[in-house]
Amino acid sequence: MSSKLYVGNLAYGIRDADLQDNFSEFGTVVSAKVMSDRETGQSKGFGFVEMSSASEAQAAISGLHGLSVSGRSIVVNEARPQAPRAPRY
Repeated sequence: MSSKLYVGNLAYGIRDADLQDNFSEFGTVVSAKVMSDRETGQSKGFGFVEMSSASEAQAAISGLHGLSVSGRSIVVNEARPQAPRAPRY
């Protein structure tokens, strides 16, 4: 299992530091990033968290999936590899 996690259904007010805080109780957070719109800077409602080990990632999935954070039930699961995209010109 990978240690990179997808976190979905985030409230738009959630920031990188909030993700870091929520996931740090399950182990060492290597990185936490809420994805945002390139032009407006507004959150897209999902992000990615990388834990230092697969066992910590699994503990975070078990502990946080379905939990209510800022009034929304978040989705936490293993991140899939990014699909290759055609170059933009």
